[in-house]
Formats: sequence, C-alpha cells, structure tokens
Amino acid sequence: MGGFHFYDQIYNRLMELQKTHLNPQQRKAVETIEGPLLIIAGAGSGKTGVVTSRIANMLNQGIPQASILALTFTNKAAREMEERVKLLTGKKLTNLTVSTFHAFGVQILRKNAKHLGYKSNFTIYDSNDRLSCLKEASRELNLKYEFSELKELSYLFSDIKTGRKTWEVGNDQHQKLYQEYLEHLQLYNAMDFDDLIVMPIELFQKTPEVLHDYQQRYRYVMVDEFQDTSTIQYQLVYLIAKTNGNICCVGDDDQSIYSWRGANYGNIIQFEKDFPDVMEIKLERNYRSTGTILKAANSVIANNTNRKDKELWTEQSENEVTIKFSFPEDDDMEGDSIAEQIREFRINDGVKYGNMGILVRTNSLCKSLEDSLLSNNIPYTVSGGTSFFERKEVKDIIAYLKIMNNPDDDINLLRIINTPRRGIGKAALQSITALADRKGISLYSSISALVFAADSPLKKNVQGNLGDFMELVEEFKDRFKDRNLAATLREFIDEIDYWGYLVQEFAGNDKAAKWRYDNLQMLCDFLEKWEKNPDNLNPSLQKWLNRITLNSRDDNETETGKVNLMTIHASKGLEFDIVFLAGVEDGIIPHARSVEEDPANIEEERRLFYVAITRARKKLFISSCQIRRTMRDTIESSPSPFLKEIPTELVENIESMPKEDEGVMADRVFSSMPWLSKEEN
Repeated sequence: MGGFHFYDQIYNRLMELQKTHLNPQQRKAVETIEGPLLIIAGAGSGKTGVVTSRIANMLNQGIPQASILALTFTNKAAREMEERVKLLTGKKLTNLTVSTFHAFGVQILRKNAKHLGYKSNFTIYDSNDRLSCLKEASRELNLKYEFSELKELSYLFSDIKTGRKTWEVGNDQHQKLYQEYLEHLQLYNAMDFDDLIVMPIELFQKTPEVLHDYQQRYRYVMVDEFQDTSTIQYQLVYLIAKTNGNICCVGDDDQSIYSWRGANYGNIIQFEKDFPDVMEIKLERNYRSTGTILKAANSVIANNTNRKDKELWTEQSENEVTIKFSFPEDDDMEGDSIAEQIREFRINDGVKYGNMGILVRTNSLCKSLEDSLLSNNIPYTVSGGTSFFERKEVKDIIAYLKIMNNPDDDINLLRIINTPRRGIGKAALQSITALADRKGISLYSSISALVFAADSPLKKNVQGNLGDFMELVEEFKDRFKDRNLAATLREFIDEIDYWGYLVQEFAGNDKAAKWRYDNLQMLCDFLEKWEKNPDNLNPSLQKWLNRITLNSRDDNETETGKVNLMTIHASKGLEFDIVFLAGVEDGIIPHARSVEEDPANIEEERRLFYVAITRARKKLFISSCQIRRTMRDTIESSPSPFLKEIPTELVENIESMPKEDEGVMADRVFSSMPWLSKEEN
C-alpha cells in the first residue's frame, strides 16, 4: 500500500506543477468539473493543455475513466489528447473514451446495429462508394444520370439526411431515388458517413433503454472544437449529457469555418439555452504569435458582428514588423518569390522546412506554387486530397484480391460483385443474402449454392453471370499462388476490362478515366517493387494484403522535413514559425461564389482569413497578384478588401523579390555546408 501512496504523491505533485503553468482563467477551467461549462478559447490560447489538464484533474478527483467521454474532430487530435493525459497521469487509460465524433458513432453502432436492422460488421461507405451505390439505385429505377448530376444528388441526400434541407417543391421528385438508395445501403449492410451520426440519434430515440445506458456510463462529457459541430453532432452530445448536465464545450466562434460541411457555430447559443446555468470562461491570452500578428488578427475579426466579444493579447514583443505585403505581377512571380524567401530562411536563418507553411484559399492556387517549389528543389508536401489506397478504383481491385485470398469476406464481395456490372440486380442480391442468413453461410457459399441449384430463384442469365464470376475468382486465386504477382494483377485488370468500365462510368471524360486507370498501373508497380525486393524472401498475395494499409490519411498531418502547402481549411489547428499567405485577392478571399450564394457568408470568409493570420508564430507574408491566370485566360486582380482591415502601421510593403544571382547563392550555400550537412528532423 505504501508504494501506491508514493505514486499518488508523485502524481499529485505533477498536477500541482502543471497548475503553476496555467494562467488564472486556464486554472479555473481545469478545476471546474461539475455542471455545464463553456470555454471560449481564442487562437493559440493553450486550449489543448487546458482540455488535457482538465481530464487529468477529473481522474485525480476520483472520477472513473469509463465515466468520461471526450470528443474531437480528427484522429490526430484524439491521439494527441490521449497521449498528453497519459503523460500527465502516468496511467494506461484503457477505459477512457477519447474519440472523433464519427469513430464514437461507429462504436455505438457496432454494439447496437441489430436494433436498426443491421449486422454489426456493416461497411462504411466513403463518398466514392456512396456515388456507386447511388448509381446502382438509379439503375434499379431505370433512371439515367450524368456523373455530375449524381454528385449533386449525393449532396442533396446528405443535406436531407442530416436535416440541413427538407423535401419541397423543386427537389421532391428525387424522393423515390433517395428511398431506393437507403434500401440499397441496408441491402449491402452499409452506412455512409452521415449515418455514423444520424443512426445513433435514431437508435437513442427508438430505444430509450440504450440511451439510458450511455447516459449512466458517460456522466462527464467534453467536446473540443465546439464551433465546428454540426446540428446533429450537438444533438447526439446533448442526448447523452442532458441528464447529468456535466458537459464542457471548448471552442472559438471566431474560428468557425466549416459551414459548408454542416458546422453550426450557432450551437454555442443553443448550448447556452439548453443549459441556462452554464459557466463561461474566456481564454484570451495568446502564447503563439507576436504582438504585431495578434494586433492584425484582432483588427480583422473585430469587423464581424455575429461573435462573442473578446480580444487576444500576448506578452510577446510587437516592436518588430513581422507582417509584410507584396504585390507580384502574376502567379508565377508570386510562386518564385515565395520559393526564394523560403530558400533564404532555410540557408541564412536555419529555419527548418517543416516550420514554414504556404496557405491558400482554394486548391486551384497550388499549381504555380508547386512549380516554383519543384524548380527550386524545395521539398514540400500538399495536405488534402484522398489517400492512394482510398481511391475507388484502387479499393475495387484490392477488394478482388481480398476475395481471392478469402472468398468468405462478405464485405469485399459485396463491393465488387457488380463492379464492373454483371447484371446482378436488387432481387438477386436479396436472394443471395437471404440464403446466407438462413443457412448461416458466407455470401460466396450462398452464390455457389444458388448457381448450381436446380430450383434456384435466380434468372438463368444471372446464374450464368454469377457462375462466370466464381470461375474468374477461382482461376486467378490459383494463378496468384505463383510468384509473378504484379504480372498476374495486370492480366486480371485486363481480364475484367476495368478500362472499359471506367470509360462507361466517365462517359465523355476520357481524361478522368485515364487518370483512374493510371492509378491501377501504379498499384501494380507498388506490388512489383515489393515483390522484387531482395529482402522479401517469400512474397505472397496474403503477405502483401496484410502489409498495405487502407486507413485514410489523418487530417492535418504535416511532415517536419518539408514545407507544408495547404488550404487554410486544412491548416486549422496547426502553427508555423513563418507563414506565406498567397492569393489574397478579391474574389478568392472573400470567395466570390460563397458571397454570391449568401452575402452573410462574408463573415465566415473573414473568419477564414483570421484563422490564416493566427497560424503564424513569428512572421507572416501576404501576397496579392496583379494578374492571375485561370484555366482559360488571364484576368486582372485586385487586393482582398480584408487587407484594408489590417492597420497600416503593422505592415511593411515589399516588392517581389528579384532572383538572386546564382553565384552569390552558391557562395552562400557553400559557406554554410557544415551546418547543412546535419540531417533535418
């Protein structure tokens, strides 16, 4: 017992040390455990430290791990939160729930899927899978849509499902397709990402006893980045927390920039209505940026009217001019200027590439910047887009390989049974799944039984197509047992005519079809490289499938040895010593289309600009081109009106930097060679 007392003393001492590093507002937030609490945490105000210290303090007060639920938005944020609590407490935290909203939804549904008519091993459809399912549903109804129309319908159905829109004159003609889509999801035992939040709410409303269990377990709830929650995410949290009332929401209305994906910063107002005895604490001291950068940010965001009143402050100096404007002639010169400055900071000042970020309003601005970084041999990473192994065409082929490795894999079989199309309609799938359920066998075994049964309910042509499918799987299953894995994979892709399938799917857009087909060739190249690796003594299909990862890239992941080029949205939660904010022009930020859709969107565009400014720790460079190339022509540009909101005394205007004489640069590089030889981490 003495040993446990000793460790308790160490832990208590660590907590006291932690508290001494908190300012009075942070300490109050950490020590307030009971009742509803709203923490308005400004940019760079030490929010993560407060959240993790608060959880550690709760554990120190004797609250069981299993009683705490902490929700955030990215896997990276959840991991960081959990690791920091572990560091503070020295405990393994096996019963603490720190999760993203969607992962928490999956956890609820895996355990309770039967109440909703699903099996616990349901598949989660990404946006590409959802489009494929929607296309399948439209074919079942003999409806024909272009790819772009299906994408628009996908957005509409998402809005309908999450309550952002309702059926009304103008969209109600799509209700039948929507219902067919939902039926297809259930038939395939699949859920889309919206379902991961919508379905738990439906579950709680249908089965109060299940809701009661979660309310009894999670007596303390914390929500990080509360301003980014959607209406249904808040509803899910409210259902769990309303009974006990111990809920802490942490956020900043000035950083609400995700309305396009359902975020509703009005949840802060709703929270105050639902919990009228809420305590509010503001964290306004900034530990990140220089005084100059902070003054600029405060001046910009003060122009928004729909916000909580606050003003960030810092003890850092504001004597040095750390914000610079430039107005390059065009986007090529803008890219070259930024690349040149990055080289200067790297060589002259020893700034690591990973401590520099280039932020843009839209992905379309990246190309000229990438060209300049490449031509200057500057290593960089672009944040955003889809992981290679998450691309639909790659997932399709890997699903085939998994079926060849294990024919009883129901999830992957459902993915590719009709890809490319084999005329396997809804009725056939219902017969296959019904027999599998009745006899407790896999779908592949069910197909085999129905193909060879004399009294099969399947149509003759469907029987024949399924028989051909089984022959294909069995043939290549044997062929993949040989060593030539990559060559066999190329032959298989040709055998199923995936190219013809892509041409049909992207009718009239051969460029898109070719891009996707090239991804499959790259997949074959990956397999060939792995197969021919001399260190790989016994390559096999099963080993390769075990090796590759299908986990999507985590949001906001950065690389320390590379310059980070990203959209402002992707930069949320990150910070860099030096930030280059490119393309700050009218029509880009604020974005013309966003403001045209709703003039009130100007406030969200300003919040986006505010987020960009507050990513910078030491220096901020803002560039606005005089001329910018678009896809078809060249247009004259004018600076963003947001630039006028930054006080002139905080800013230095600079000309675009001319390219330095190569000989001078070479001498500079040579003189710094001993320093450059150190490996950058």
